[in-house]
Amino acid sequence: MPLEVGLLEILACPACHSPLDDRTAADSPELVCTGTGTDCGLAYPVRDGIPVLLVDEARRPA
Repeated sequence: MPLEVGLLEILACPACHSPLDDRTAADSPELVCTGTGTDCGLAYPVRDGIPVLLVDEARRPA
């Protein structure tokens, strides 16, 4: 289930403050940092439709 557009517009990566890409339609729903000038790229899990925006819970890019 994709997140509401209004919610996605105000969310940002807690590590670098870049916008997040909604990948909640995938098998493992997550929000991925779109930071282009940084080496961030963290992927934050979405559990039960709620984004978990904690750096400690984020997955590093492969």
